[in-house]
Amino acid sequence: MKTLGLLGGMSWESTAIYYRLLNEIVRSRLGGLHSAKLLLWSFDFAEIAERQHHGDWDGAGALLTGAARKLEAGGAQGLLLCTNTMHKLADQVQAAMSIPLIHIADATAMAIRKAGLQRPALLATRFTMEQDFYTGRLADKYGLSPVVPDDAGRDMVHRVIYDELCQGVVSEVSKAAFIVEANRLRREEATDSLIMGCTEITMLIGQRDFDIPVFDTTRIHAEAAVEFALS
Repeated sequence: MKTLGLLGGMSWESTAIYYRLLNEIVRSRLGGLHSAKLLLWSFDFAEIAERQHHGDWDGAGALLTGAARKLEAGGAQGLLLCTNTMHKLADQVQAAMSIPLIHIADATAMAIRKAGLQRPALLATRFTMEQDFYTGRLADKYGLSPVVPDDAGRDMVHRVIYDELCQGVVSEVSKAAFIVEANRLRREEATDSLIMGCTEITMLIGQRDFDIPVFDTTRIHAEAAVEFALS
C-alpha cells in the first residue's frame, strides 16, 4: 500500500471526513485491521481563507507547495488536496513535486461520465463556481456542461460554506436553501445531476435529499486515492 499525503485543514471539518473515509475504504477493500497509510499536513485555515478572499493566490500557493514538499520528503507517494477550491493551485503544487497529485475534479468528472450524465449543477464556493479552474476543466477535458447558480444563489452557497459548515454549524434552514437551489437549477436549467463541489457540503446534503444523481466530491476523491494507494 502506498502512503498518501494529505494537505488538509481547509477546513478541518472536511479533513476529518477524509480521514474517516480513507480508512473505511481501505478496511472495506482489505478487511481485518487494515487502515490507510497517511501523512497529514493541517493548515490553520484562517491563514488560507484570508489569502483567498484578498486574491493572494501566490501567497496561498507558496504555503501549499511548501507543505506538499514536506509531505513528499516525509515519504508520501501521492498527494491529496483535501479541498475543491484550492485545486485552483493544483498545477502549481504538482509542479513542485515528483509524486502525483490526485485531482478531485478529474475523479468527479470521470464518475459523472461513467454515469452517462452531462449537465451537472455545481454547488461550491464562489471561487470554484465563478473561476475557470474547475468548471473549465470539467468542460474542456471531459466535455461536461456544468451549471452554477445565479449571483444570489452563489452568494448563499458561499456564505453557508464559510460562515457555517467550515465552523461546524449544520443548519436545517441552510439545508433547505441548498435543496431549493439545486431543484431550481434542475427545473430552470435542465441539470441532470448535482456536484457537491465543496468538501464540507457532505455535512449538509446528500443523495437521500434528491431524486437525481448526486456526486459527493469528498467521497469520490477518497475512493480515487485509495484506488491509487492499492494499485
